Amino acid sequence: NLPIKGEIGRQIRKAIIASGVDNFLVSFDYSQIELRILAHLSGDSQLINAFKNDQDIHITTASLIYGLDQGDIDSKMREVAKRINFGIIYGLSSYGLSRDLGISQEEASDFIDAYFSRYPGVRDYILSQIERAKKEGYVTTILGRRRYIPEINSNNSGMRQFAERQAINTPVQGSAADLIKKAMVDIFCEIRNSGLKSKLILQIHDELVFEVPEPELDELIKLVRQKMEGCVKFNVPIKAVAKVGKNWLEMKEVK
Repeated sequence: NLPIKGEIGRQIRKAIIASGVDNFLVSFDYSQIELRILAHLSGDSQLINAFKNDQDIHITTASLIYGLDQGDIDSKMREVAKRINFGIIYGLSSYGLSRDLGISQEEASDFIDAYFSRYPGVRDYILSQIERAKKEGYVTTILGRRRYIPEINSNNSGMRQFAERQAINTPVQGSAADLIKKAMVDIFCEIRNSGLKSKLILQIHDELVFEVPEPELDELIKLVRQKMEGCVKFNVPIKAVAKVGKNWLEMKEVK
């Protein structure tokens, strides 16, 4: 784990370089992939439209839960919305949100209630996943992988609540894993068939890192972006952000 925010992690990343002077490192990172998958799985119209219109999803959510125009949302409001957006995927509770934000549990509960009132499709999806897990004993990812969750019917409330969070999270996070694994297979086949010398050298969650000879940069970027964004069809756009550099720290985004 090489966190980019810490100075030690940054220096280690800077030491990871391409193997030849004529080669570059190129990284591709899925943009907010779990939230996009949540939009697809839940079918929530507000969430889907936000991604289709290429909106900042955290500002959009803040605007909805605070009842303000997007132009009136400040950085603190956006951070609250960001924590809720990502926390919902992990079965966020009012207690957990109050602890994370340093606010009262009542205020945290109000934020979560406001979120679900603005994104009712997400609330319905979460409830349906829990019910499905209770009935069938498992949940599935978008490509059909199962995770069995027998603890969902446990008499122990702590185990049951943990299982409910798994039932919510697994289809989202597991589908993100499906997506990048399929993209990796498709990209490998395409690189081999095209006779390119570029190589996939790292996968870190929803990020892929390649070593690319300079003459292949444009072709490789186009190829990888096409495969990452199109290997599985969703009802929201999937975005892969590309960055190029001589080392893993100092990389610039390319369109």
